[in-house]
Amino acid sequence: MQSGGYELGNYMTSLCKGLEENYRIPADEFQSYNIKRGLRNSDGTGVIAGVTRVGSVQGYVVRDSVPVPVPGKLIYRGVDLEDIVEAHTAASTFGFEETAFLLLFGYLPNSSQLSEFKEALSAARRLPDSFTEDMILRAPSKNIMNKLARGVLALYSYDDEADNLELSNVMRQCLELVARFPVIVANAYATKKHYYDGESLRIHMPKDGLSVSENFLHMLRPDNSFTDEEAKLLDLMLVLHAEHGGGNNSTFTARVLSSSQTDTYSAIAGAVCSLKGPLHGGANQKVMEMFHDIRAHVKDESDDEEISAYLGKMMDGTAGDGSGKIYGMGHAVYTVSDPRAILIKKYARNLAKKTGYLDEIELLEAVERCAPAVFASRKGGTKKICANVDMFSGMIYEMLGIPEDLYTPLFAVARVTGWCAHRVEEMLTGGRIMRPAYRSASADVTYTDIASR
Repeated sequence: MQSGGYELGNYMTSLCKGLEENYRIPADEFQSYNIKRGLRNSDGTGVIAGVTRVGSVQGYVVRDSVPVPVPGKLIYRGVDLEDIVEAHTAASTFGFEETAFLLLFGYLPNSSQLSEFKEALSAARRLPDSFTEDMILRAPSKNIMNKLARGVLALYSYDDEADNLELSNVMRQCLELVARFPVIVANAYATKKHYYDGESLRIHMPKDGLSVSENFLHMLRPDNSFTDEEAKLLDLMLVLHAEHGGGNNSTFTARVLSSSQTDTYSAIAGAVCSLKGPLHGGANQKVMEMFHDIRAHVKDESDDEEISAYLGKMMDGTAGDGSGKIYGMGHAVYTVSDPRAILIKKYARNLAKKTGYLDEIELLEAVERCAPAVFASRKGGTKKICANVDMFSGMIYEMLGIPEDLYTPLFAVARVTGWCAHRVEEMLTGGRIMRPAYRSASADVTYTDIASR
C-alpha cells in the first residue's frame, strides 16, 4: 500500500517486528484479578451487564448455584418464538412484520395495527433521492456488510432530525432502518456484482404490497421471480434471526453506543460492524466451507463412524481449515438444543426434497449427531453441546439460491429490529454511559532523552 508515493506496508512490516511482545499480557494477569475474559464466567455463563424486556435466551437453569442444561427457548417480548412460527405456518402468512412490531413496540398488534405498520414499512423502503447513485454506485465495495455500515452512516446526512433523541423521532428512524436495510443490501450486492464480478448492473426497486422476504427476493433475482414457498422460508429465517437477547456482541455494541447518547445511525452502524466479524455473523459461511470439505473427504455420508473419524481429525487440526473447530456446534447459552435450529430443520425439509437438497440436510444432521461424542472424546468433561442456528442457515440460503456474500447481510436485515428495540430500551432505562474498568498491566518506565535512546 502506497501513501503519497511512500510504501507504507513495508514500513509497517519492519516496525511491527517484535511488536507483539509490547501487547502480550500473560494469562495469570487476568486470573490474579479474577477478570472475566470475553465477559464470561468460569462456568461458561455470561457476566450480567443489564436487564432487558426485549428478548430472553434460555439454555439452562441454575439450581443450587449450578447451571443445569435444558432444551433451549428463545422468547420475544414474553412470547415463545416457536409459537410465533407455528401460528404463521398454520395460517400460511408472513411473520417478520408482526415480529418487528412486537420487538419495537412491546406487544402483538391487532390486524389493523399490523396493516398500518406494513403500509408504513412500504412507504419507508424508498431510499432518499440520489442515495443509491451517490452512496452505493459511486463507491462500490466487495464486502456487502462494509457497504451496509457505510450506507447506514450515510443516511445521517439525509435526515434533518438525525440528532433528535425524542422517542417518536428515534422510532421513526428505527422503522426506516428496518424498511431500508433489505434495499441497501440488494442494491449493494447488485453493484458489487457489476463492478467486481463483471456482470450486468440490475437495480430493482422494491414493490408495494410485498412482504420483506418477498421484496428481497424480488430485488435480488434478475427476473424478479420467486415462489410463495421460497418467500415463506426466507421469512422464517428473518423471524428466527430478529432478536437474541442483549448479550450478543452486536446488540451489546448497539447498547454501549446508545448509552453515550449518540445518534441512531451511529449506534446501528456499530452493530453492523460487530456482526461483520467472522466470530459473530459469519459463522454460517464457515459451516458451508466445512460442509464442502467433509463432502470432499468422506466417502460414505451414511456412515456415522467415518463422519466421526473425520470430525476427530478436524478437532485435532489435521483436517478442515486447521482451526480445530467443528463449525455450527456449540453455543454460549444453548446446551441441549437451539430452538432456531430445530425450527429450521422442521420447516426446511419439504423444500429440500423439492430442490434436491435433502442429502445435504441429512449430512449436516449427521454432523450434528456425531459431533457431541467427538467433542467429548477430545475435550473431556460432561459439557453438553448442540447444533446452533448456523449449522443449517447457510444451507437454507443455498437452497434459496442466495449467494454467500449475502448470508451475513441477511442476518443484519433481520437483526436490525432487535438492535433498534435494544437501543430504545437503553435510551429510556439505561441512564448512564457504559464505562467498564480495565486493570493496568504496564510497568513504570523512566523517560529518557531522545539522544540517549
